[in-house]
Amino acid sequence: MTTTTLAVLVPVLPFLGAAAGLLLGRSAPGFVRPLAVLPTLAALVLAVLVAARQGGGRAVDAVTELTPTGSVPVELALHIDGFAALVAVLVGCVATCVQIYSTGYLRDDPRYPSYAALVSLFTSAMFLVVYSGDLMVLLVGWEIMGICSYFLVGHYWETPEARAASLKAFLVTKLGDVPFLIGLLALATEAGSFRITEILGAVASGSLDHPTLIALLLLAGVAGKSAQFPLHTWLPDAMAGPTPVSALIHAATMVAAGVYFVARVLPLFQASRAAMVVLAVMAAVTMLGSALAALAQDDIKRVLAYSTIGQLGYMTGALATGDRGAAVFHLLTHGAFKALLFLAAGVIIHAAGTNSLAAMSRMRGLRDRVPDAYWTMTVALLALAAIPPFSGFFSKESVLVVAEHVATGHTEDAPGAAGWTVLLAGLVTALLTAAYATRLWLLAFRGRGAEAPDHGRQPVVMNAVLWVLAIPSLALGGLAFRLLPDWFDGHDLTPTLTTSVLGTGVALVGGIVTYAAWRHTTALAARPPLGAVAAHPEGDAALVEAEAIASHEPAYGDIAYAPDPSDPGRLLLGPLHRHAAVGFHLDAVYTTLFVRPVMAGASLVRFLDREVVDTYVRGAGTLPRVLGTAVRRAQTGNVQTYVSALLAGTVVLAVAAVLVATGA
Repeated sequence: MTTTTLAVLVPVLPFLGAAAGLLLGRSAPGFVRPLAVLPTLAALVLAVLVAARQGGGRAVDAVTELTPTGSVPVELALHIDGFAALVAVLVGCVATCVQIYSTGYLRDDPRYPSYAALVSLFTSAMFLVVYSGDLMVLLVGWEIMGICSYFLVGHYWETPEARAASLKAFLVTKLGDVPFLIGLLALATEAGSFRITEILGAVASGSLDHPTLIALLLLAGVAGKSAQFPLHTWLPDAMAGPTPVSALIHAATMVAAGVYFVARVLPLFQASRAAMVVLAVMAAVTMLGSALAALAQDDIKRVLAYSTIGQLGYMTGALATGDRGAAVFHLLTHGAFKALLFLAAGVIIHAAGTNSLAAMSRMRGLRDRVPDAYWTMTVALLALAAIPPFSGFFSKESVLVVAEHVATGHTEDAPGAAGWTVLLAGLVTALLTAAYATRLWLLAFRGRGAEAPDHGRQPVVMNAVLWVLAIPSLALGGLAFRLLPDWFDGHDLTPTLTTSVLGTGVALVGGIVTYAAWRHTTALAARPPLGAVAAHPEGDAALVEAEAIASHEPAYGDIAYAPDPSDPGRLLLGPLHRHAAVGFHLDAVYTTLFVRPVMAGASLVRFLDREVVDTYVRGAGTLPRVLGTAVRRAQTGNVQTYVSALLAGTVVLAVAAVLVATGA
């Protein structure tokens, strides 16, 4: 087969698997799991073959016109360069791991057939985005992922949290997709084509009249899809869905699509210095805000969700400095260790026998009960904290290196202000990332909460997937920067001494300070019994707050859970903790600025419709009804009545005529 044929089959196979799964899910349930795993696994094998044939060399292009449009043509085009080939392998690898893992995680779920089919469709849509060379075809995959996320996040639709989260994810991402679509149409109008290669050619020749406006419109869609400030609020709430779905969305699909799109059309953004600065500021705010929020979360999945937002901020920061190689490099390594983190969290949740016991303050004794999750999550957290030699170190360093080069004027791919913004925010975020990663590890595996019921060992497939993903989390970064520079536009991804020392140094500081805070709070919590606040010297503020919350904490079953008084996040953040825990009240801001005005407008429209329009309509019908009633009563059917009325009318007319004549 040709490379083009193999590439076409990559998105087609999961799509066919999804269709067959939906059709046979009820009539032949025994085929559901093979139809979920095998097509995705076959797509992964084909994606690897496509990557091997492409080899990081010249891009593979193929195109056929879908239908005549009379103006800008829409074409079924493939464009596979080194970036597309590697990202497709990542998508296939993570999706296959998620499908295998889900056979154990959701083995007793009656809605598993529809779940597996939607995951396959989700995977197919992301493959379409990765390989597409036409923006309209890319948009199809972009929107299919949106609707799949709606259904998958709302998988547990019996719970109000899942219903609200799925609706929020759909609406917030659509809020960004509207300007995104306008930007695509404006871009195609000025470039004369939806083909990405022709658009980039138009950018290079300076044929675009409004690159800043178009870039900012497209950036709105990217912010929604990749959960960047200010459209990131849907992602933490999306944790209400099954944990394997979270792994898929956070590691290889949906949120990766926005970053990948900007990487594909980066010259368009580079044509506008204003757009690059906006991209850098968005990345910096996203990194810092999400890291602070992660340090204050109690739910383990929400910590990882805010972590994803921050790591995506690193990727957009690399793009803001004009280097898509560093951005996609971090996208690849992040996909491996973030998928591992979520799936390991799923093992922890599964061990408790419920999807709701994810609060770290309620965890105790998990190290011995889930040893596979313990060791593999430790590897993933070290990669997340960018500790050498784990994969996250190399990719995060590549982002800091390009930011430092732009900031100091070594390269002119982006404004110097963008470089300084990304560099400083990246270093502070590295410190905070190590802090919340250390906190998560301490609370999850060495916490002092009430021990949850033991539901036995987890299915073998779940633990096996964790060890498979632990390999790239440990080794992918070190191999990639040595073996794959040609796949990343030939850019050198080797860490430099300056950024390595700074990045690793601040990460170690963040981890050590968090560990010291944990030891301090643990010692304070161990001295007096709970409730004896007066015995503490000067009434330790963090412990007072923990006890106050504990006194109002609801019980689960027969176990009264209380927040872990050894949580170092409260001590580290101080008065900022309660604001960071709720995402700095951004949802409340949106409620005030958008939700309440819309609700008020809807109430006004309802009042006008019911009280004004309906009153007018009812009034307009009343007059004919009254006249009809009067006429109906006059039609008695009695001849004498009619003759009497006729004579009376004749007399009236005669009198009137006499009066008129007399007056004349």
